[in-house]
Amino acid sequence: MPPDTSDRLLLLDSASLYFRAFHGVPERSEGGAVPTNAVRGFLDMLASLIERGRPTHLAACWDNDWRPAFRVAALPSYKAHRVADASGTEAVPEDLVVQVPLIVEALTALGFARVGSDGYEADDVIGTLAEAHRGRMPVDIVTGDRDLFQLVDDAAGIRVIYTARGGVRAPDLVDEAFLAEKYGVRSGPAYADMAVLRGDTSDGLPGVAGIGEKTAAALIAAYGDLVGLRAALASGDPRLRGAQRARLEAAAAYLDAAPHVVAVAKDAPLAQLDLRLPQTVADPVLMSRLAVEHRLTSSFDRVLRALRID
Repeated sequence: MPPDTSDRLLLLDSASLYFRAFHGVPERSEGGAVPTNAVRGFLDMLASLIERGRPTHLAACWDNDWRPAFRVAALPSYKAHRVADASGTEAVPEDLVVQVPLIVEALTALGFARVGSDGYEADDVIGTLAEAHRGRMPVDIVTGDRDLFQLVDDAAGIRVIYTARGGVRAPDLVDEAFLAEKYGVRSGPAYADMAVLRGDTSDGLPGVAGIGEKTAAALIAAYGDLVGLRAALASGDPRLRGAQRARLEAAAAYLDAAPHVVAVAKDAPLAQLDLRLPQTVADPVLMSRLAVEHRLTSSFDRVLRALRID
């Protein structure tokens, strides 16, 4: 049974939301010194999520490192196609780059917790916070990234609000029933194992050649997990034969490394922060400056209404 509490924690995959806002919200026609479409979109999404979900706690989870060294060491292709230059920075549109500091300031002004961990991605921060609150309160994870489906756990009340198709207004609510119906896997960990076999070109994970999503799910269902599948392969299980056996054997090095890349960390070092929703504006002067200089008054007002702050 999920935790019996009125508390609820909302974990935001912040970059997923502000990228979506940047690409989905038009810039104002009159323009300005700094574009604000991502900022406005992010704040509007934040207001919608609070209005609809009524969380009591919230963390805006941050990529302190978008391509952690431990994942690159395990699999050098990890996000390699998204590297901008020799410095290793991520290729991000300049009009978005200049807005990220404004989003940080807006969160600070309002009093929301922004949580990152050096050497880790936001996914790992989310995994760590979800694990820390397991059994204490239900957890909703807001993201457009399927990688976080591995954290779904009905018994612990952990689900994903998946925004890739319908945004925050019409998201997919991902629980174990959704995973079973959509992907043919029964749990979050089974989804992670399936994802290793299937691969993910957006993250530079090649997967096992010739094994698509349905075959990957069927293999995990048949053998329980990736460890069971590889044990069956090593023992000469007669059900694994022909081209399928050859492909799995050829992918041995990848299958050694990929689980360490796909698995979301649940032990990232995090500062102790108060995740409760703000009851008052933390920095009214900063909020007023942002509102006036960047014409964000209506977006701030909507968040304040959602928080029920006068």
